[in-house]
Amino acid sequence: MEVWKRNLLVLWIGVFFTSAAFNMVIPFLPIFLLELNVHEHTELWSGILFSSAFFAGAFASPFWGRIADKYGRKPMIIRAGFVLVVVYLLAAFVTNPYQLLVLRILQGLLSGFIPGAIALVGTNTPTEKTGYALSMISTASATGGIVGPLLGGVISELVGNRLSFASAGIMVFIATFLIIFWVKEVNFTPNKEKGSVRNDMKIAFSNRPLMFVLLLTIITSCSIMTIEPILPLYIVEVGGAADKASLLAGVVFSLPGIASLIMAPFWGKWADKKGFNRVLFIGLFGGALGTFAQVIFSNIWGFSITRFIFGLFFCAVFPALNGLVVKFTEESFRGRAFSLNQTATQSGAMIGPLLGGVLGGIFPSQSVFIVTGVLLLVATGILYRKGDVISPSYKQKIKLVTHGK
Repeated sequence: MEVWKRNLLVLWIGVFFTSAAFNMVIPFLPIFLLELNVHEHTELWSGILFSSAFFAGAFASPFWGRIADKYGRKPMIIRAGFVLVVVYLLAAFVTNPYQLLVLRILQGLLSGFIPGAIALVGTNTPTEKTGYALSMISTASATGGIVGPLLGGVISELVGNRLSFASAGIMVFIATFLIIFWVKEVNFTPNKEKGSVRNDMKIAFSNRPLMFVLLLTIITSCSIMTIEPILPLYIVEVGGAADKASLLAGVVFSLPGIASLIMAPFWGKWADKKGFNRVLFIGLFGGALGTFAQVIFSNIWGFSITRFIFGLFFCAVFPALNGLVVKFTEESFRGRAFSLNQTATQSGAMIGPLLGGVLGGIFPSQSVFIVTGVLLLVATGILYRKGDVISPSYKQKIKLVTHGK
């Protein structure tokens, strides 16, 4: 088996386990807060907990990206994996929301497993297969998103949320073990330049297509994370089954992942043929319409169907954005480029939960979905008006400034 194919297979399994572990516990944070006796301002606390890790990660990602370009992406994945193991195991023993908040901040400062895996795939896959490979990694994350909530919901129902955290730690340990022994990073030239994060930012700002991708990443990440803090509570509201809250939330959380598993390979192959920007436009516009459609239904069945339709389109977005990062950066700068992309993702993911938590605490829950749909439409409009920046012809007009020249 070719090295890139073996890497893709092993990283697929690793990302699947890590995504499943994440989705075993994170979607149920609002419900876990109730177990910690947080009965006032639950939506706001949920938003703070969601945002804290992303806030910390937004500052830490550029540093880890520079380290990855110097020592390799594989060591960074392994480091992040062991950090997640420790965080999840300790989370099983927290007794108040402040302890959980500290762990979430540490997770943001020190982790980065899935972004590292995406970067390694992006730099160790033949160019003509990049779209396919990135979409397959997306299916790994989506499949974990399917299994994780279901598994987390079942474990929570049987033995409680605390053991869900412990089980998540074990799963990430297995994923990290696989990466250590079976992933080989072949296309890596250590970056020996002396520099700084500030210099990396200057280089990135000089790369107009990359900055455009980062802007779209911030808006998109913010939009999708706006819903996260209120979604479990909203599912209980439309489902009317508070006694089965974790299990019901787990099932509905899985639906976009199932849709992604079905459609992501198609979008990836189409992106290799037609271009990442075209696939990105369809994904953003379809995601916006799918989000608005979720407001129409006040019953669990209609809401679930629209969540699934939303997932069919939105699964095209992040693989396309990652593909554009690969397209407009040189290999020697790509670790830092992906770290900046992760910073953009973390920044949007930091703002989104806070926005969703505040809106959910003041206005009806439907308002959060409307704001999310509007943000996706804004991203679609920006891409439509400025899409020439990331068109194939524009690449010929720019000189990549990896070395700051």
